Amino acid sequence: MKNRMDSIAAISTAVGNSGISVIRISGPDSFVVAEGIFKGKGSFSSFKSHTILYGKKIDPDNGSVIDEVLITKMAAPKTYTREDVVEINCHGGYVTASKILELLYRQGIRPAEAGEFTKRAFMNGRIDLAQAEAVMDLISSRTEKSSKIALSQLEGKLSVEVNRLRQGLVDILAEIEVNLDYPEYDFEEITAEKCSVRLEDIKEDLKILIESFSFGKILREGMEVAIIGKPNAGKSSLLNRLSRKNRAIVTDIPGTTRDILEEYVNIHGLPIKLIDTAGLRQTDDRVEKIGVEKALEVIDSSDLIHLILDAKSGFEKEDKDILEKVGQYSDKTLFVVNKTDATDPEKINEIRNKIPEFLEISVLEDSGINALECEIYKFVNKSRMDTDNLVLVTNARHKMLLEEALEGIDAAKSAIDKGMTLDIISMDIKSAADKLGEITGHMVSEEVILNIFQRFCVGK
Repeated sequence: MKNRMDSIAAISTAVGNSGISVIRISGPDSFVVAEGIFKGKGSFSSFKSHTILYGKKIDPDNGSVIDEVLITKMAAPKTYTREDVVEINCHGGYVTASKILELLYRQGIRPAEAGEFTKRAFMNGRIDLAQAEAVMDLISSRTEKSSKIALSQLEGKLSVEVNRLRQGLVDILAEIEVNLDYPEYDFEEITAEKCSVRLEDIKEDLKILIESFSFGKILREGMEVAIIGKPNAGKSSLLNRLSRKNRAIVTDIPGTTRDILEEYVNIHGLPIKLIDTAGLRQTDDRVEKIGVEKALEVIDSSDLIHLILDAKSGFEKEDKDILEKVGQYSDKTLFVVNKTDATDPEKINEIRNKIPEFLEISVLEDSGINALECEIYKFVNKSRMDTDNLVLVTNARHKMLLEEALEGIDAAKSAIDKGMTLDIISMDIKSAADKLGEITGHMVSEEVILNIFQRFCVGK
């Protein structure tokens, strides 16, 4: 890790053509450097903290004007990093912001590493590690619901729950230690039975957090939904309807789609990646055959399968072959019968004899689409979680540590059942507490910290 006492700078907005660019500076030299390159009404040092000043950026070597800017002065500790921070709002584009950055580097400011501003906020105690990870989740959120969950974690909702459970374990350890080290004092004795009861309560709360991950992961990363079926069943039409774009070419010629098409959509607040695939059939066309092979790969890797059947043609041999291919994925397959606007009851019954449960839609007439979206949401949120009030785990690192903490508690309870002494039992309890501490950063290695912040964008 670089010296935390030096000063860093980076562009915090997306680089490119835009109205403004924001350059952030953090560290002990921020105000001194800003004073030397800013020209406005009065000196930079005379202005109060947390005020915005208008002026010009000047190259101190030759006095030339680089740009008209608004500059924000923020004194520690009431800043994002808890260091002195300066933010420069200059005109957007590649040239101006780069010129100002070069000027700052010449004055001794160092280029910020990926995520270094947030890392300093963590190292300086403004946020914990779980909150720091939520910053990146908030930036990359694709829906309002995923943004809301990330914001709740940034505000410390998950951290509060994890710290509560960790403190419960620490309290048990403290009572064990008192009873072992100071038996002559009149403290309330903690027995193995009492310890087991308290560990069971913590265990149940841990299990709730762990179980929330299946839904939380989808909120954070999205879910892959593969749209499969025989050629010309309406797969591409469904992709276009759900995405509200003419993303895929639609014709009445079978085999139009020959490659994988992907499109992100927002369904009831869930980020869903729809994957349109080539029609599954036997073909001698070399290109179409490659598309079919890719479609089979997508079936295996996707979270949910929409198997589209054609109500006009009924149940055909191609449908039978596809059913055999997806038989092992029945727990994640949703059967959808399209073109119900242009069929007769016999064709529908023909399909029903082979597939008892399916959803009827007509993409052409926009019928059944809302019901399909509801089915997708119900599939994801099988446990009917209250996302507004429940603490959700969305990060795989957090889930792994929660599971390891649970293993420690199970080991402690097993030791109690075997009649082990409290000093032996406390070793497993301490291990569980340490794992929970790794989530928030109480007990985390430098390597883990570096790994987390390397995934951030520069400027955040």
